[in-house]
Amino acid sequence: MARYGQAFRDKAVAKLLPPESAPLQVVSREMGVSEATLERWREEAQTRPARARPWSAGARLEAVITTAAMNEAAKSAWCREHGVYPVDLVKWRLNCTTALADPQDVPATAQATRADRKRIKELEREVLRKDRALAETAALLVLSKKVAAIFNKGEDE
Repeated sequence: MARYGQAFRDKAVAKLLPPESAPLQVVSREMGVSEATLERWREEAQTRPARARPWSAGARLEAVITTAAMNEAAKSAWCREHGVYPVDLVKWRLNCTTALADPQDVPATAQATRADRKRIKELEREVLRKDRALAETAALLVLSKKVAAIFNKGEDE
């Protein structure tokens, strides 16, 4: 008998319950779990209060989009109907905008800045070392050509 983690169960149940409300057969094929097991999980989830039910990322985004144009009264009514607090909608909206933000818009943390400075210093040190090695190699090449030219002149005479 297969054992599934709570996160896996929550994901499957989230697909079965509103707002997604996917058909049982589709979720069964998609998740690789029998229909009877999914039905049992759905019944268990429906016995819990709506507040405790998991929301998938797609369902959260859809909820944010749906409620974006609503006034406060309509938004509160929608939240009561779906078992969500208005504060959760605010958090979900913030998460959506953060996820869609350009990397340049997101301020860097002090730790990230410190790590970047350290990495830049290491790279500059490496470039300096390679420049010195290149200069030394070029000098040796020039000297070897001069030595070869001097000894070749002596053989010709």
